[in-house]
Amino acid sequence: MKIAVISDVHSNLPALEAVLDETGRVEVYNAGDLVGYNPFPGKTIALFREKRIKSVMGNHDYAVQHELSGMNSIAHKALVWTKNTINREELSYLESLPIKLAEEEFCIFHGSPFNPLNEYVFPDIPEEILINYLKAGKRDILILGHTHIPLVKEFEEGLILNPGSVGQPRDGLKEASFAFLDIDRREAEIVRVDYPVEETARAIRKAGLPEFLAERLFYGR
Repeated sequence: MKIAVISDVHSNLPALEAVLDETGRVEVYNAGDLVGYNPFPGKTIALFREKRIKSVMGNHDYAVQHELSGMNSIAHKALVWTKNTINREELSYLESLPIKLAEEEFCIFHGSPFNPLNEYVFPDIPEEILINYLKAGKRDILILGHTHIPLVKEFEEGLILNPGSVGQPRDGLKEASFAFLDIDRREAEIVRVDYPVEETARAIRKAGLPEFLAERLFYGR
């Protein structure tokens, strides 16, 4: 069984559309953060609902509902803008997202099994710690997001996957990042997709969001 795994779309509709063009007919799962940073929150939520993408809640999805403090100043400005832009129905959709999604073969958290919304699990974390995360997930495959950096680690105990970020990559590449996951073989492939970065950057500027959010998309930082 093959699925597509995405994460951290952050309201970047052109990037999401380009990725979904690549995923084809396979089922798509998301590891959180539909909104934040970029200027298409309503249309992003609408596309998630149209495509019936299964998703967990990310820290930005949570913050726009409950608490905006604790974010850096740029993230805070974008979340305030998002909160003032989306409607009640769109907010209700974000409220409906679970903090954990557990299927028979895999589970998904935005952060980690120990801190589902906020913990960063970076690729350079020691393997013994990664194995502890995998065991805590209680599945053969553990899917995470939040770092915006792709991660594929195979162990005897199972597989840990972070597909990277669709909407704001931070690994030095500007192309949107996602993964194909072969569940039966426990194998994952990271895929990069070109999208019209200029379109998102222009919309960021038009919305009055911080200039840095537009600039960083061209450098994957």
